[in-house]
Amino acid sequence: MHKLVFSRRNLGQLMSCLSVVMVAGCATRPASRPASRPASRLRSAQSERAASDVAGYALSLVNSPYVWGGRDAGTGFDCSGLVSHVYLQAAGIALRGSAASMAKAAQPVNAAEVLAGDLVFFNTLGRAFSHVGVYVENGRFVHASNERTGVRVDRLDSKYYAARFEGARTLLG
Repeated sequence: MHKLVFSRRNLGQLMSCLSVVMVAGCATRPASRPASRPASRLRSAQSERAASDVAGYALSLVNSPYVWGGRDAGTGFDCSGLVSHVYLQAAGIALRGSAASMAKAAQPVNAAEVLAGDLVFFNTLGRAFSHVGVYVENGRFVHASNERTGVRVDRLDSKYYAARFEGARTLLG
């Protein structure tokens, strides 16, 4: 069992995000997996819990500041710093390095089979795997975007990110 620690600010943000999700009539995690889901993407109960913890914790960090090279909730994050912080705190998985090195460490996933907690990668700087985020379901992902917007939720099918999508990968089985 993973223990999540939230500050008052982040817990409030998580509750706000969850209330928006509940009002919208959708959940961050489906009650049951669709029958058409390939067996290759079924997760163990332990991996499913870790994935839920990763997605939930990533959502709790929305509105945190963007800081180039940042890896800490107290000071802010860049994209790879956010992902490494989330995975360490929520799943006990230590990640280091850039988005590109994270892509090398993770297993490729068919984009149609991406699940909560998976990593999504983009080419935002003219080079492969230059940006990373955490998929949180319903076509949405959490990422440290830039200094102006900080950590935020975006859609994979948005014009900007769909054009730059490089693929999805998993560390959670």
